[in-house]
Amino acid sequence: MKYLVTGGAGFIGNAVTLRLLADGHEVVVLDNCNDYYEVALKEARLSRFPAAVSIVRADVSDRAALESLFAEHDFDGVCHLAAQAGVRYSLESPETYIESNYVGTFALLEVMRAHQVKKFVFASSSSVYGEEATVPFTESMPADRAVSVYAATKRAGEILAYTYHHLYQFDVSCLRFFTVYGPWGRPDMAPFIFTDKIIRGESIRVFNQGEMRRDFTYIDDIVAGVVAALERVSGYEIYNLGNGSPVKLLDFINAIEAAVGTPAQLEMAPMQAGDVTQTYADITKAKAALDYQPTTRLADGVQAYVDWYREYYQVN
Repeated sequence: MKYLVTGGAGFIGNAVTLRLLADGHEVVVLDNCNDYYEVALKEARLSRFPAAVSIVRADVSDRAALESLFAEHDFDGVCHLAAQAGVRYSLESPETYIESNYVGTFALLEVMRAHQVKKFVFASSSSVYGEEATVPFTESMPADRAVSVYAATKRAGEILAYTYHHLYQFDVSCLRFFTVYGPWGRPDMAPFIFTDKIIRGESIRVFNQGEMRRDFTYIDDIVAGVVAALERVSGYEIYNLGNGSPVKLLDFINAIEAAVGTPAQLEMAPMQAGDVTQTYADITKAKAALDYQPTTRLADGVQAYVDWYREYYQVN
């Protein structure tokens, strides 16, 4: 099969591309390598691909670039992982999220329609559930109370993808990721921030006085779910891809302390706007339809991340 993976320089997109290549598929990567976080890390991820992999450096909202790409390649499906990431930055620059996450998704779907490519996997987010009080989160929940622009654009993308399924018979899988972590992870996310500050002996700001719970999910488990969704995409489905076992934020910090071998200095802070107190995935549907089964223990995943951090940043 020949797939387009958007966001191939990103954390999840990079890992998915490597897995697809290992499985014998042909992959074309699209990424604009913007400077939201260090471009050097994105370039380092791209360098992990074999030289034969075609890398197109363009924004997913660039309709002309997409038209040219689809005219050159005959894709069997699209794995759309490109997005402006980060809940907190969406408070500062909401227009960036509308342009990348919504307009970009629309542009991609339109070019797919024009070229009769109808298999579409869309990276959504657990943030679409907002401050849902009922746990665990199930795919049947309304998800209509987004508390950040980032979350709103992800939910809007799901709805837009449904419209293309309904009108043009696209096969769509929308994947709601739950706090993905692991080697090559983003430096704006908690695992990096905590690890970096603990190693450097700096204090960590812990929001909501530490009363947060996250369904931390290791990258290898997420990748297995994404690939299964791409191979089995049919109709229109939404799947939670999480660990199904939320962890207290302070327990996650404790796991990093153990892996680093140094205690953290904690600075308690109030809840941050746009954030949610907990995420908790019901993964029953993904287990049944995708044979999705996360297996990575938190301690093992955190150790792998810390080991990668030390090697990549050359820190003892």
